[in-house]
Amino acid sequence: MTTGLIPGGQPPDPRPTDALPQQRCEPAGHAAQHVENRSRSSVITARAAASFEPVGRSVASARSFVRDTLQGWGFADIVDDAVVLTSELVTNAVVHAGTSADVLCLRSDDGVRIEVADRYPEREIPLQGTAVNMGSPDREGGRGLQLCAALAGRWGVEYIPTHKTVWFQLDLPARAVGTRTAGPALPSELLPLADSRVRVAVVQVDRTGHIAAWNEDAEDLFGYPAEQVTGKPLTDLAAWPHTPGTSTGIAEALRLSRWEGSYGIRAATGRVTPVYASHLRVRDTAGEPSTVCLLVRDHERAVLQTPLRGPASDSSTRSEGQNTDPFEVFIGYPAPDDLDGLLQRTVERARDMLDGDSAFLLLATDDETELEVRASTGLPSARQRFARVPVEAGPGRYGSARMPAVHDDLTAVPGAVPLLNGTGMRSVVTVPLKVEGRLTGSLGVAAEAPGRYSNEEALRLQFAADRIALAVESARLGELERLRRGSLNFLVEASDLLAGTLDRDQTLALMAQMTVPTLATWCAVYTIAHQASEPYLSYVLHEDEELIDGIKSLLSKIAPPDPVPTPGARVWSAPGEMAHQAALRSSMRSLGLSGSQTRQVTPGIGPTLATASAVGGETVVLPLVARNRVIGMLTLGKPTDEHFRQEILELAEDLSRRAALALDNARLYSERTAISQSLQRSLLPPELPEIAGVEVEVIYRAAGEGNEVGGDFYDVFPIRDGAYGFAIGDVCGTGPNAAAVTGLARHALRLLAREGLSGPTVLERLNSAILDEGARSRFLTLLYGEMRPQEDGSAELKVVCAGHPLPLRLRQDGSVEPAAEPQPLLGVIEDLELYEQTVTLDPGDVLLCVTDGVTERREGPRMLGDDGLADVLTTCTGLTAGAVAARIMRAVERFASDAPSDDMAILAMRVPGPHKD
Repeated sequence: MTTGLIPGGQPPDPRPTDALPQQRCEPAGHAAQHVENRSRSSVITARAAASFEPVGRSVASARSFVRDTLQGWGFADIVDDAVVLTSELVTNAVVHAGTSADVLCLRSDDGVRIEVADRYPEREIPLQGTAVNMGSPDREGGRGLQLCAALAGRWGVEYIPTHKTVWFQLDLPARAVGTRTAGPALPSELLPLADSRVRVAVVQVDRTGHIAAWNEDAEDLFGYPAEQVTGKPLTDLAAWPHTPGTSTGIAEALRLSRWEGSYGIRAATGRVTPVYASHLRVRDTAGEPSTVCLLVRDHERAVLQTPLRGPASDSSTRSEGQNTDPFEVFIGYPAPDDLDGLLQRTVERARDMLDGDSAFLLLATDDETELEVRASTGLPSARQRFARVPVEAGPGRYGSARMPAVHDDLTAVPGAVPLLNGTGMRSVVTVPLKVEGRLTGSLGVAAEAPGRYSNEEALRLQFAADRIALAVESARLGELERLRRGSLNFLVEASDLLAGTLDRDQTLALMAQMTVPTLATWCAVYTIAHQASEPYLSYVLHEDEELIDGIKSLLSKIAPPDPVPTPGARVWSAPGEMAHQAALRSSMRSLGLSGSQTRQVTPGIGPTLATASAVGGETVVLPLVARNRVIGMLTLGKPTDEHFRQEILELAEDLSRRAALALDNARLYSERTAISQSLQRSLLPPELPEIAGVEVEVIYRAAGEGNEVGGDFYDVFPIRDGAYGFAIGDVCGTGPNAAAVTGLARHALRLLAREGLSGPTVLERLNSAILDEGARSRFLTLLYGEMRPQEDGSAELKVVCAGHPLPLRLRQDGSVEPAAEPQPLLGVIEDLELYEQTVTLDPGDVLLCVTDGVTERREGPRMLGDDGLADVLTTCTGLTAGAVAARIMRAVERFASDAPSDDMAILAMRVPGPHKD
């Protein structure tokens, strides 16, 4: 629930939604006048309103709304009383009266007024002059009025025809002017450590999340001048410490009315600077919302951090019988709903409880062999997050995370707590988190000074860990369940995408796009063509496209990872080491230390440092294994100082198995397609010969995806001087089996025709060859002819039509007639008696030969047929052979909307007419 602050202007009135609860805003002047008529209140400085439906959960929602509102206004002293009164009054409205409740909070100079209105005004309306009977405290009805009388400074009940409103006002306790909160006086050595000059970065972000203002301290802290970052999304700079798909992200946090906590800012150097931030959502005079972000270095958080809210009353005055939830004492109320928020609040509270300089919390993996860093404070969290350490680091109590341990001085036992190596921490206390005897995590607090902790602090921390362990485990299981559901959805979608393509390059691109940025910041795919070949860098992708070329260059200088078939992710340190060396060389060049002292900074230093930062984090390699062979490696990487979490690696392993099979399928398909296309191209005739005095054009379409040759075929070839053979045929069926007979027929025709045999003899011998194929033989329709151009400009044709659609002759006058008679087809009977017919094409005549894929083109019950083909041909008078073939093909394609299911071949021959001067 959010509150609306009204500095004096008139905010826009947002429309209520169907969600529960619903908030509303009214003009500040109207609100002030509304209250002034009822009580002698001062000027209203802020207001917040919400509506709650008549359901049981609305009471809890109303309590949270009032609590959040008053805490946001800084009125923690009266929160508990206001919550109790609101709870009773809202219960009366939504439970007893059964109507919705409207809650209005009004802030003034001297207190807070809260109004609860319901829509049941006829209930218990007191007569004028008659005292209100508030009932007995033992009855539920009327108890809210008794509490108002006991706790509120002023209260009352008002009635209008549609509403009944109960209001109460709580006055602020007397306190020193200007004091909101204060801490005790401390010796100088106990004050928080800060630099000589504390810098507070002030960043203003507009409603779209883009940076609108950037002060000088922000420039000093992060290295970016204001003009470089203004207009860019803050999310480009923020290193937000949360797990994708769970908890709150930076974009959501910027929309909250108030937020406070830790994250990181990627500085101009590429390093992540841990910061502590306080966000406040405000509106300008035009009503446009924006967020003001105050940021300091994480170790200077005392400048901004709001002190934890203490108990409602002093512990010395609390009765012994009063029970307090230990969870609320340690964490505060209300507890975060998400795991990351809960863990972060836990480490911050543990650090404060033991007055430490840092704290950390690790969660155990499912097999309890490793601990994974999930939250830290006072440490470089970006570097440590999701780092893994073994549960048993050494022998004895102090080397195991299963027992409490206190280390007085870590310099005496280097490596005792691997997480703190290089952090400057000297003393540390760690305790386990256990649920039903099972290790679920570890909580630790560390200090820079030695000897800070004893067994007493360990007992205090263990007591707190025991109280928080169950809540942490419950939240962890909830997060794990959400992650598993998300992982299943991710894998299902990935499988669908990978199964949708058999193209190798597209499969590589899909693999990379599915991992970045969901699983990693960058990825590289290595492929292995053969077992004896070296891995080849095939694809690189980074979430920032400008860094892709730099990463390719860097990886090309590193020997590829070994193709180990062992499943699972293994760490590959070479890219991080190379990135570190590249960054060092760039820094030395920038300082003039790499040879010449007068050498200027090279223009490439920026991209080099950016590339080094992008590749400088944890890098893992997953093998791509398909059909018991390593066909490549999938490499995933994080930027500098970041680690992968175990669940992400397990998801990446599942993805790599699916991607490997898809990539190998694409390889096999590509190889077989290449072989098929090579064989098919060998069955096609070479280029058509140039025939003096005759135009020849062919259009060929093979049915089926990826087929270049089917059961239909054609050929035009020279036989002897001045004579040319032509053929067009159709083998029964389609696909490879029909294509095999096609190759036999086409090559046999050429050989037999060039032996000087007549057309009928050529086809009779071809018939015998087809029958010799036995069970593999297929019947064949064939139109074969010999053409000889004449000196007078005509062309003489001798044709044999063996079961094939008859050729059509188009004369210059537009008439169309068959040019041959039908005869038996080939491949059915042994003894054939065929004869040839002579046709003379006069100048301007066209001979059209087609296969049955053209004439049998269907659209539902309709078929193009011989008559339909003849009708189209009559419109082709005066066209060239190419134009005639193209017009026929367009007519066939337009006749039906579906893709053709049969092979089609069109052969057009035309004798040009005399040229006109």
